[in-house]
Amino acid sequence: MRMVKGTPASESQKGLKSSLVSQNYFLPCSCSADRDMEVILPDAANFRFSTSVVSVDLLTSEIVRLRLARPSGFQYHPGQYITLYNAEGTGRTYSLASTPVLDPFLELHIRLVPNGIVSSWVHKQLTVGDTVSISEAIGNCFYMADNPDQSLLLVGTGSGLAPLYGIVRDALHHAHQGIIKLYHGSGTMAGIYLQQELNQLAKNHNNVEYTACVSRISQATELDAGVVHGRATAIALQHNPRMSGWRAYICGEPKMVNDTSRALFLAGVSLKDVYSDPFIHSKP
Repeated sequence: MRMVKGTPASESQKGLKSSLVSQNYFLPCSCSADRDMEVILPDAANFRFSTSVVSVDLLTSEIVRLRLARPSGFQYHPGQYITLYNAEGTGRTYSLASTPVLDPFLELHIRLVPNGIVSSWVHKQLTVGDTVSISEAIGNCFYMADNPDQSLLLVGTGSGLAPLYGIVRDALHHAHQGIIKLYHGSGTMAGIYLQQELNQLAKNHNNVEYTACVSRISQATELDAGVVHGRATAIALQHNPRMSGWRAYICGEPKMVNDTSRALFLAGVSLKDVYSDPFIHSKP
């Protein structure tokens, strides 16, 4: 559960990931209360904010970059997610690619889902200046500045790049010293995006490595410079076969997230250091 008023006893937070502890999550089975507490269920977003559309831009043929004005009092960590509601009140969750100390807006990367109620609305109807409703930010897949020398591995597919982009920039803002390796995968070159921005980050910071991975190619396929053939997880493990002591962030399709989590554990990454955000698509 998460405590919204008060501070959980340290005994009730033993064994939790540092990102959960920082948000006042606790284990109710080991919590002894000596005063009144206000608690909510895990991942319960109770508040809504009204905000306006700043920009709507195509990043690929399937992915839109939606930027929203950041409402007054809106707090978040890059990599957390919010629920975006359409005019009828139907909501879908999307991860935050923006960083609060660097960006005055909230940035979402929204993939067009066939017959998707909210994604189709974003791609086909939303325009600059429209007013939308969003939830508060929740989730525990974000950077923690508790070990600045730790090596970080980030693996994402498709629009799973969104939270990873925010996490990398946040880590660099906090002067992370350990190596940061980001692998972004797509079936085709058409799904690779933000290459220029990520290549520039790697150029500006000698501890950052960025690798774009394309899994399906034909004889006619031309890969951009720096792009490799293969699945992001497989390439990451080829480059880094032993990762004991690393922290990992994995975002994308649920099967990829599960398979990668298992593979990283076998490569030496502790489960407490694996942070993930599986993108589960709602039914139309």
